Amino acid sequence: MKEYLTLAEIQGDLREGGLTCVKLVNHYLENIASAAHLNAFVEVYGDEALAAAAAVDQKIKGGTAGRLAGLIIGLKDVLSYKGHGLQAGSKILQSYEAPYTGTAVQRLLDEDAIVIGRQNCDEFAMGSSNENSSFGPVLNAANNSKVPGGSSGGSAVAVQAGLCHASLGSDTGGSVRQPAAFCGVIGVKPSYGRVSRYGLIAYASSFDCIGPITKSVEDAALILEIMAGGDNFDSTVSSKEVPAYSSKMEWNGKARIGYIRETIDNEAISSEIRQQTLDVLNRLRAEGHEVTAVEMPLLDSLLPTYYILTTAEASSNLSRFDGVRYGYRSAESVDLESMYKKTRTEAFGEEVRRRILLGTFVLSANYYDAYYTKAQRVRRLVREETNRFFEQFDFLISPVTPTTAFTIGEKTEDPLQMYLADIFTVQANVVGNPAIAIPNGKDDHGMPVGIQIMAPYFGEEKMLAFAGYLTELNKKVAIEYNTNH
Repeated sequence: MKEYLTLAEIQGDLREGGLTCVKLVNHYLENIASAAHLNAFVEVYGDEALAAAAAVDQKIKGGTAGRLAGLIIGLKDVLSYKGHGLQAGSKILQSYEAPYTGTAVQRLLDEDAIVIGRQNCDEFAMGSSNENSSFGPVLNAANNSKVPGGSSGGSAVAVQAGLCHASLGSDTGGSVRQPAAFCGVIGVKPSYGRVSRYGLIAYASSFDCIGPITKSVEDAALILEIMAGGDNFDSTVSSKEVPAYSSKMEWNGKARIGYIRETIDNEAISSEIRQQTLDVLNRLRAEGHEVTAVEMPLLDSLLPTYYILTTAEASSNLSRFDGVRYGYRSAESVDLESMYKKTRTEAFGEEVRRRILLGTFVLSANYYDAYYTKAQRVRRLVREETNRFFEQFDFLISPVTPTTAFTIGEKTEDPLQMYLADIFTVQANVVGNPAIAIPNGKDDHGMPVGIQIMAPYFGEEKMLAFAGYLTELNKKVAIEYNTNH
């Protein structure tokens, strides 16, 4: 069976009768089995997906199928799907089943999307390499010695390797966009409050966003359009009207594009990514767009602000996992206090324990004002600075990551180096703005490179249209290069 780039192609073949959803699901199940070594899925819903596919095939015949008929999707292991396992990649939630289906997932199901399984991720979405899962690391399909990025690594690899057509991930500081860049696919982080978080296991509640990972910008736009919108189960989600992103993909006119000089002139960035980013900016200039370098004085404060605030929120959110109500409970406990301590020590991984401890420290009475309060002030200043930027420009373009996918185990002994993988992605989460990662070629070793577009708050409509335009421009240049060489 051919590999489909867009859902529209799938639906065209479904209408013509040369393809059925059952055939499609079987195709992906075969791919999952043959690529089991990638460790992208922690549970596959084979029989259930086939039954759902047969039901959707009948709807197609009867002309009653939803807008996502033919979409075979995987869910990151932090998203609730009633009656199915939900572990957040952690031992502490072993054998736990979701008691309800999250809003974003339910809206896709209502349009006849078919869920094929749940996907591996860094424990409680904490990580940049998908090496922190209790299910073991995920391997990058482009090179099995490399990481896929994280925390949505299994979700990105599943799309990269053709194990499903699309995935749903979560993005707290780049956890959809960074693995998308490492795997050569598309990842969208919507504006905070655009998509309901009901049914998402919380890492840092004021940063977390659910976003799609796809092969095409068109599919990302359609999935986001269907997921987005008000929800009575989430008081932080906006009731603002959702534009028809999928039908507004034409980009016309010239854009005002800014890029932060320090994201290019940065020691941390590899020479190949620097050059490929400059190539994109020069390409856009040649097309008549206004491209301007700007300064952002608070850039160096982004990562410290992000990690202080997210770890503080994580220490609070993860306090509910204590062995009392559900999940793992230590067999060595002798009283209530030892049960708490032993359960959390035995069942949380090293990175999760590290972030809980850091968050507890910055929230402690002696250090609250010195760290947490100050970080909140800096967050406000960064938001104000970003808003001023978007008074002058339509988009902020930057690399997604400072390097391409690194070798498994390369950075596990140095958490600070691992955290630097998020240096270009955290701004969107700190300020709440939407951002998208799209493929931007490969490096000299054949590893995918990404480019990031950030837009004003609730600016998804123009962002997605421009991302589609830039994707086609990049393809055109790549074709011309291959023809000439």
